[in-house]
Amino acid sequence: MAYCWKTDLNTSESHEEQHEHQEFHSVNQSFFPSHVSLGFDQLVDEIRIKIPFYQSEIEENTVCVPHAPNWDSTRHSLHETHQIPLNELTSQTSELSCHQVGKTPVIGFRRSVLPNPEDMNKQSSCGNPIGKYHGGDDYRINISAPSSTSLDKINSQRESENANHNYHIGFESSIPSTYPSFSTNFMPKEENKRSRNMNIVKHSLMLSEGSFPPRTWESTQPENTELTGCSIQLVEVPQGSNKSLASFCDKVKKIRETYHAADINSNSGKIWSTTAAFPCQLFSNTKFNINICIDNSTQRLHFKPYANYLVKDLIAEVLHFSTNDELFPKDHLLSICGYEEFLQNDYSLGSHKIFQKDKSVIQLTLHKNGKVPGKLSRKHEDDHSQFYLNQLLEFMHIWKISRQCLSTVIKKYDFHLKCLLKTQQNVDNIIEEVKNICSVLGCVETKQITDAVNELNLTLQRNAENFHQNSETSAKGLIEKVTTELSRAIYQLISVYCRSFYADFQPLNIPDDISYVNPGLHSHLSFTVYAAHNIPETWVHRINFPLEIKSLPRESMLTIRLFGIICTTNNANLLAWTCLPLFPKDKSILGSMLFSMTLQSEPPIEMIAPGVWDISQPSPVTLQIAFPATEWEYMKLDSEENRSKPEEPPKECLKHISRLSQKQSPLLLSEEKRRYLWFYRFYCNNENCSLPLVLGSAPGWDERTVSEMHTILRRWKFSCPLEALGLLTSSFPDQEIRKVAVQQLDNLLNDELLDYLPQLVQAAKFEWNLESPLVQLLLHRSLQSIQIAHRLYWLLKDAQNETYFKSWYQKLLAALQFCSGKALSDEFSKEKKLIKILGDIGEKVKSASDPQRQEVLKKEIGRLEEFFQCINTCHLPLNPALCIRGIDHDACSYFTSNALPLKITFINANPMGKNISVIFKAGDDLRQDMLVLQIIQVMDNIWLQEGLDMQMIIYRCLSTGKGQGLVQMVPDAITLAKIHRHSGLIGPLKENTIKKWFSQHNHLKADYEKALRNFFYSCAGWCVVTFILGVCDRHNDNIMLTKSGHMFHIDFGKFLGHAQTFGGIKRDRAPFIFTSEMEYFITEGGKNPQHFQDFVELCCRAYNIVRRHSRLLLNLLEMMLHAGLPELSGIQDLKYVYNNLRPQDTDLEATSHFTKKIKESLECFPVKLNNLIHTLAQMTATSPAKSASQTPSQESCMLSATRSIQRATILRFSKKTSNLYLIQVIHGNNEMSLTEKSFDQFSKLHSQLQKQFASLTLPEFPHWWHVPFTNSDHKRFRDLNHYMEQILNGSYKVANSDCVLSFFLSEPVQQTIEEPSFVDLGEKFPDKTPKVQLVISHEDAKLTILVKHMKNIHLPDGSAPSAHVEFYLLPYPSEVRRRKTKSVPKCTDPTYNEIVVYDEVTELQGHVLMLIVKSKSIFVGAINIQLYTVPLNEEKWYPLGNCII
Repeated sequence: MAYCWKTDLNTSESHEEQHEHQEFHSVNQSFFPSHVSLGFDQLVDEIRIKIPFYQSEIEENTVCVPHAPNWDSTRHSLHETHQIPLNELTSQTSELSCHQVGKTPVIGFRRSVLPNPEDMNKQSSCGNPIGKYHGGDDYRINISAPSSTSLDKINSQRESENANHNYHIGFESSIPSTYPSFSTNFMPKEENKRSRNMNIVKHSLMLSEGSFPPRTWESTQPENTELTGCSIQLVEVPQGSNKSLASFCDKVKKIRETYHAADINSNSGKIWSTTAAFPCQLFSNTKFNINICIDNSTQRLHFKPYANYLVKDLIAEVLHFSTNDELFPKDHLLSICGYEEFLQNDYSLGSHKIFQKDKSVIQLTLHKNGKVPGKLSRKHEDDHSQFYLNQLLEFMHIWKISRQCLSTVIKKYDFHLKCLLKTQQNVDNIIEEVKNICSVLGCVETKQITDAVNELNLTLQRNAENFHQNSETSAKGLIEKVTTELSRAIYQLISVYCRSFYADFQPLNIPDDISYVNPGLHSHLSFTVYAAHNIPETWVHRINFPLEIKSLPRESMLTIRLFGIICTTNNANLLAWTCLPLFPKDKSILGSMLFSMTLQSEPPIEMIAPGVWDISQPSPVTLQIAFPATEWEYMKLDSEENRSKPEEPPKECLKHISRLSQKQSPLLLSEEKRRYLWFYRFYCNNENCSLPLVLGSAPGWDERTVSEMHTILRRWKFSCPLEALGLLTSSFPDQEIRKVAVQQLDNLLNDELLDYLPQLVQAAKFEWNLESPLVQLLLHRSLQSIQIAHRLYWLLKDAQNETYFKSWYQKLLAALQFCSGKALSDEFSKEKKLIKILGDIGEKVKSASDPQRQEVLKKEIGRLEEFFQCINTCHLPLNPALCIRGIDHDACSYFTSNALPLKITFINANPMGKNISVIFKAGDDLRQDMLVLQIIQVMDNIWLQEGLDMQMIIYRCLSTGKGQGLVQMVPDAITLAKIHRHSGLIGPLKENTIKKWFSQHNHLKADYEKALRNFFYSCAGWCVVTFILGVCDRHNDNIMLTKSGHMFHIDFGKFLGHAQTFGGIKRDRAPFIFTSEMEYFITEGGKNPQHFQDFVELCCRAYNIVRRHSRLLLNLLEMMLHAGLPELSGIQDLKYVYNNLRPQDTDLEATSHFTKKIKESLECFPVKLNNLIHTLAQMTATSPAKSASQTPSQESCMLSATRSIQRATILRFSKKTSNLYLIQVIHGNNEMSLTEKSFDQFSKLHSQLQKQFASLTLPEFPHWWHVPFTNSDHKRFRDLNHYMEQILNGSYKVANSDCVLSFFLSEPVQQTIEEPSFVDLGEKFPDKTPKVQLVISHEDAKLTILVKHMKNIHLPDGSAPSAHVEFYLLPYPSEVRRRKTKSVPKCTDPTYNEIVVYDEVTELQGHVLMLIVKSKSIFVGAINIQLYTVPLNEEKWYPLGNCII
């Protein structure tokens, strides 16, 4: 980094001070590091190894610093029990290297080396110099505190003590401790003893001891301020006294001012439906079915526009059909029925995500007055509101003070001060009020205040003894002078407090109290630690680091740890810590500052950033540090833009760079590979590498390296804005890099940015200040989109529950609420209150006994009804487009799982909308579910853009606080476990369970085929996403199905391969869930084995499409590494996803790999066993009565109702054959279907019913001997109709049995308009010719053959072979060039997806590939392929002959 120092060129600086600085620089001249790693990890590690906390063998080099020559004559503090006294140590040190192997200085002391007070007195009386250093490089600092004495006891040797620079600041033991637990828990308990073990400050940046004393307060007191008596005046500062926070408030206000309330474009107050790029491949020639209702009218119009039809054109067409010709399209909007969500007029219908996912008839409503702002818009008053953090933040700090409180104490001090000046008595009252002032200001007492109080005591005592230093100075004048100094000290304390912490006041006329000094060109980082206030020990020490300031990165953080020593064990315990940026606002910290310290266990080592701890808010322990009066300012170096273009590197080098780029994240690169990539950094571009990889390979953050990084940054051409996401991870603290990343993300549309908000909220914690470009981007976009503002609100709200960064996110949330305006902020308050009520209800239901839970729930639901009576309507936190107005009391219940989640059904405020059911979970961390669902949504968006609709149902999930949140309920969805339970005890082991369930719920052939198609695609999609993300804990209770065929997964508490174990055995044994019953349904019971081949093709295609976006997925996961998720916390988790994505593989290799995973999953019997265990556990745990009354799902009753049949009637014989009857079936919901059955099938049905219901009396079956010789057909029609009537109207148990329902509802024959077959991948197979499908590629003298599928292969006797494929590359010897695949057992249409490779094939001309199919040793078929005629890299079917040609 480049820095320049600033000075006011004050020539009055003493020669002594200049000499002092020069001496300091010469002492540390040996430390000029050229390369400094961020965080100085290597340096810190070396120091930690070399420097133990305590070295008991070194005692001869101890420096004893008594407070005075005479122990009885000590200085007095105000509050001895709460503050460290300040002691000043000067030592002439020899050169100290951070790399030296010898003894190293240690800060601190042990009790065993503390001298007795008597020994210290003797040593002082003998005239030994105080603080003189004896010994070599190793030394220890021992500081003894005096015992308590009375305040009115005057020290007769004041001048001697001042000469030794030893002073004591502390709180008297008589003052009650604000935090007694702190003193009790953290400090040793020894009665009447002050010689305790000192707390140690440990630094992240380390370590050379300074050689000059700290500046005294007189040097910083403004010359133009005259204080007589008490002239301290406080002024209110609504924007806050802290400059950085006040600047943030001002920046936020300016951002909000760029969006005026009157601007309808940016302040529509409406929630716009999200859009994406138009998926041309998905909607090449698609039409939508749309019903449009006219606002406030029953009129409904039906349209079938093309997908690329603009919304505004559709509105114009609607208006054309309406009766009013005066309507203008631009004044109208279309909304989605049931939602407060509007289509965007300038976008096509197919660009809206709702049209991309919903292929059914879409209901829309036309609204007038589209230009009128919505109810959530900002109002004119919002434009003139002021942004004050103290009015918006919900601070939890108990140390927050007000101007009125401090003013009251100052007035009392003023009153007693005037009395003292008049009477020259009652000094105790003054001291008490000074104590109170210090207590109000965080119990901070400075050296200046203690000096002034002691001087006041001394002056009054001398006055009492009629002693005068100067005959011309009256006693009153001396007292007035001393009290003026005391007031100045208080004034300065208030000033430092206001500069350091956030307060809504500051002293009047704050001066610039810093006198700059010339630092020299090679000065080191140094500062003086004065005191850690509110703990009962004393020390002051100057800390010097062997690091040149100019070599430090702009983003350097200083971490200070405070340790305490356990007397019995000499072990060091961390008591408190703090961290701060060394160069906030690109300038160094100046002068004396107060820093609050947190008592949290440990600072986060891997992500130290300014927001990790809020030093602007007081805390129980306060650290006082004085920085040198040297203002360093960051300046950009001149870039080397005229660098000559590098020569073209060798091809092997470019290939190696390309291979390294497949790692996608710098965290996945080894140190050696990073060095290689950085060496060839100027050969990298967006075609062969990514910018995060190149910059992440830099060796450090020294000045030259950062300059080169910035040069690469300016030259880089981004291929996509999302490439810049990788620059916002914790690996890149540099502000310039992050600024460029945000500039790229600013090119994204609002709806695109919405998908990545969770990661951007996490990235905000690594920003250097609250005014960063990323924070500004988020606030700008929240002003443009209510969708973004709403989601951002809940993300920031939830982020406040993290261990660190709470205050950081509080400020961002306050800024968001200010920008949102009053209307939207009020909605946020309503939603927050709703969540609070739901949380209370959940806790009461949990705490209730099992029999009373339902009653407790019904009673507590009344609170929600009262809530809606007060607020009328509220937007749903899950989806701001849904507005709710009440509760459906009867539809609310709870689940019987461990967390006892609530099922709450809200009444839609939109009269055309349906009720909305959600699950409220308390006790589960939903952040991980949110992340998994977000990544799956990103994958689905990628598929849609590639023209592939995987029919994914991705439900909404929102974490609303610590261990609580909302989950969307998918209508008409049922768990696979309930389907298994309904199929009997061994339901999970049956092959036809899923097929049978879909047949029962899709009576028409068209509905059944549609359900089959939806299942085909959705099952493939979930196989891919659960494999890539390593979703575990998969069983039939967290896989759900809808009647329309959609399959989806729920509950993502385990992912990234973190499988549950039982007895040391992993419960998740398969790569993903794809069972034989799923294959059975896809292949329709084995009737269509080609469907399995198409399923494999679809999975591999979807897998390869996602793999091309591996960088995006890994970046999104990497940005969440520090979110505190239990199963995403380290590089190993990223490596898991990387290994599953396999970005280094070709598409052929990835296809082969995923096919193996499909077969592995299909053959995994433990999956079925796991499902069986879950089914049995649920059956034993849940009684039928409890299930009906306490679970929200009523699937068993629902299934019975929907499966019931009103009647069945034979119409005639089938037209296909006279042996089948055509039967009309009327369902319970009055739907009608047709089926065909033979008389033998009726007879078998009766036999099954006799066996199943042996105890029941069944109607008599009309057997063949009952049929007369004449008119037999009519008689049989009548008898069978009568039989069916008796069966269906008789016993409810018989009429709704599986036998009866499957007989009448399976295999419906009525067809609607034929839809395309769901199998649209690959060829149609009208013939029965045996064929093999191959993909052949040739590159770099390597011949690669992918054997995909075969079809229609049989053994000579017509049976299914267990076939394998053998390859021979001719004209080479057959045994040398022989390759073979694995065999697929007993299959006429086997799937292989295996790769065969031949090396050293320089050309294809003259080569023949001989392919032979065998079943064991039996010949099945063969073909010879002339390789030079083959279309490379294309799928092709080759016919198999019946002999070797």
